[in-house]
Amino acid sequence: MTNQTPEPDDLRALGAELDEARRRDGSRHKAPPPTPIGIAFRFSTEMVSALVVGGLIGWGLDWLFGTKPILMIVFFMLGAAAGIRNVMRAAKQLNARAAAENSEN
Repeated sequence: MTNQTPEPDDLRALGAELDEARRRDGSRHKAPPPTPIGIAFRFSTEMVSALVVGGLIGWGLDWLFGTKPILMIVFFMLGAAAGIRNVMRAAKQLNARAAAENSEN
């Protein structure tokens, strides 16, 4: 085996060929649009996780300070608000993506 180092011009030519191949194939490798079940799963996951996190934080603070169930209720409500906000943000992203795909066609 010989120890040949590639020439800079050869590497530049290879890089240019790779860039051209990526440009040609770039339009074919788009992510498929989300399915209705995928959208529902994402929304439900956003909502449930925010409720669980808010409830657990409230429960932990109630346990720590001995204020049962006040902080759990407060943080559960904050978790609900955060979950609704996350679902609205996800819906906005999905709508923007759908609008961008429709404008390309």
